Amino acid sequence: MSADESPLAAHVASPAEIQERLSAERAGAPFLVLRDGEGRQRLLRMDGDRLSVGRAGSNDVPLPWDTEVSRLHAELERIAGEWTVVDDGLSRNGTFVNGVRISGRVRLRDGDVLRIGRTTLGYRRPDADESAEHTVVAGEPVALADIPATQRQVLVALARPYKQAEFATPATNQQIAAELHLSVDAVKAHLRSLFQRFGIESLPQNQKRSRLVAEAFQRGMLTQRDL
Repeated sequence: MSADESPLAAHVASPAEIQERLSAERAGAPFLVLRDGEGRQRLLRMDGDRLSVGRAGSNDVPLPWDTEVSRLHAELERIAGEWTVVDDGLSRNGTFVNGVRISGRVRLRDGDVLRIGRTTLGYRRPDADESAEHTVVAGEPVALADIPATQRQVLVALARPYKQAEFATPATNQQIAAELHLSVDAVKAHLRSLFQRFGIESLPQNQKRSRLVAEAFQRGMLTQRDL
């Protein structure tokens, strides 16, 4: 798995690892998904209200195999029931959330991917209400970091046929569901949310899907490399 690939992606996990994740999801508590220096999946349940992350073994989330991680790199802190990641300049190489370097504190949403050094950590909050994860301000431009991880995966899967031809037809709900191991109803719900985020929900039904792909490419939120 490359340093930029999400540890939450289904295609990088074995059947046993997927079952391990499902068991953690059923438990209901927030947890992190990562791979250690030998490529083994590790699930870390997020107990307490503050977790330190760094290369030193004394950290709550130790990453001793990654030489690009500072001894004390960042902190995870729960505030009013919401987990946040904090990097106040403790690290030399910075902390990234969904590919964007952070400064200070950032609230985490279910499916977010943190990159610390060369290590990626997926954040799962099984009890999250994804529809309430982000408050969209009227007229606010959509940013890649604003879109939950599962919706990003749906967007990429929708655009997958465009890898072979510029004037392709977007993937069907059934194709997306099969690729991402989701139900068709879940795919429809994610697409409805994406239509709203991009401000195209009022378009005719037969235009929304191709317009969504076009908008994502035009805004630089999708590239051919993503496909």
